Amino acid sequence: MFIWYIIGGIIALTIIAYFLQEKFIFKPEKLRQDFQFKYDVPFKELFFDVGPGVRINGLHFYRPQPKGLILYFHGNTRSIKGWAKYARDFYRYDYDVILVDYRGFGKSTGKRSEKEMMDDMQFVYETLLKQYPEHHIIVYGRSIGSGFASKLAADNKPRYLILDSPYYNFRSVAERFLPFLPVRYVLRYHLRTDKWIRRVNCHTYIIHGTKDWLIPIKQSEELQKINPHKITLIRIYGGGHNNLPSFHEYHNFIRDILKY
Repeated sequence: MFIWYIIGGIIALTIIAYFLQEKFIFKPEKLRQDFQFKYDVPFKELFFDVGPGVRINGLHFYRPQPKGLILYFHGNTRSIKGWAKYARDFYRYDYDVILVDYRGFGKSTGKRSEKEMMDDMQFVYETLLKQYPEHHIIVYGRSIGSGFASKLAADNKPRYLILDSPYYNFRSVAERFLPFLPVRYVLRYHLRTDKWIRRVNCHTYIIHGTKDWLIPIKQSEELQKINPHKITLIRIYGGGHNNLPSFHEYHNFIRDILKY
């Protein structure tokens, strides 16, 4: 009899995980449409009208004579209001920086799905190609954003791809925390970084902390093995998942990547 309780519990958790997974994956900060961004460096607010009911909000931090553009895809929390503080890590080296919010984050609108979110980012990229030569664009993905960045780099030809604390694929992350559930059948967001990175033609830099408990560095090591000649893995010793910018080594590596 006890075994049936266990089976019933697993089935119930599986159903809950299927229908409520977005609440566990995405933790957005929503902003009023009339919210006013304020920063002490030159910037402008952007809107990308993808389609009916879908509008992607962004921030553009710009330099007088930029060396290029960093297109930054943030993690699964907050909005560009909070993530914008990391723009200084790039514009200090005379790069423009554009951050965008996913559907349901900040002022961005639209119902989420993996395909539609990927299509949004491709729309943003194609819009930016009208302003920047593609070989001057660097795509940067942080945590969950690394999947979007990898797909974009696979489908286009940016100068570099930089992945910050990436996952091998999203299923590998989910299985770490839900090993007793049939994750492969439940998960609606697969974010196959391992699949897309095989098609990336530009050089890829992966930056990962050695003490990242959320996404262990082992996942980045497995990604590097896919194409070791085109993927450079940079280890931040002692770094966790959310604190890499607090390490001098992180900033030194970013400086070295951007100066070439």
